[in-house]
Amino acid sequence: MWSGPRNLSTAMMYAFGNRVDTAIVDEPYYGAYLHHSGVEHPMNAEVLSSLSHEPEAISAYVTGPVPDGLKIWYQKQLTHHMLPQFSLDWVAQQENVFLIREPARVIASYERKRETLALEDLGFLQQKRIYDYCVALGQSPIVLDSDDILADPPAMLAALCAELGIAFDPAMLSWTAGPRAEDGVWAAHWYDAVHRSTGFGAAPGPVPTVGHEFVEILKQAQKIYQQFEVLKLGV
Repeated sequence: MWSGPRNLSTAMMYAFGNRVDTAIVDEPYYGAYLHHSGVEHPMNAEVLSSLSHEPEAISAYVTGPVPDGLKIWYQKQLTHHMLPQFSLDWVAQQENVFLIREPARVIASYERKRETLALEDLGFLQQKRIYDYCVALGQSPIVLDSDDILADPPAMLAALCAELGIAFDPAMLSWTAGPRAEDGVWAAHWYDAVHRSTGFGAAPGPVPTVGHEFVEILKQAQKIYQQFEVLKLGV
């Protein structure tokens, strides 16, 4: 599941983690991204010490056996973690799904967690690059809009499961409040809202207005988002 940050990605991981047939993994490339990019994030040292820095080792891991002998492995992947020098060859072995969100919502959420913001932080450019790579492989990746999921979680999750060829499990619609053992160490900074939740939130309200300093970033992100919108899964 490829998405940018602040994009319902953790809630979706929790939903799949509630299935008895599914293992989950939380952003396995995060440490490699920080190490090779030199970017500083909240809890930087903790993230770096908790994950592999070697993209080849990570790709071997995520294409290896599903943990605990389970049937399905849900891999939460943030698109901006895939630096240009990291090989994407391994995605040929995966069922790739792309989770999108209206850019103004992403910006409004993200700026509450970090003081600075660039287009590259939002993952839209990288998401399009990875999507195009999958298409070039002959795949037909699934595209989901987080607004559609929040508007009707049962219908959208059922549609996603049907596309993936797996049975829908109603257990995906709710979970126990609090952290999960599979959370990355960065959960303490980023996951406060999902830790308070017991399921998907309310349907989205009006699109927020972003500050003037983000207008140009919003315009660029909107161009990519609109390309994805025409591809998204409906019900």
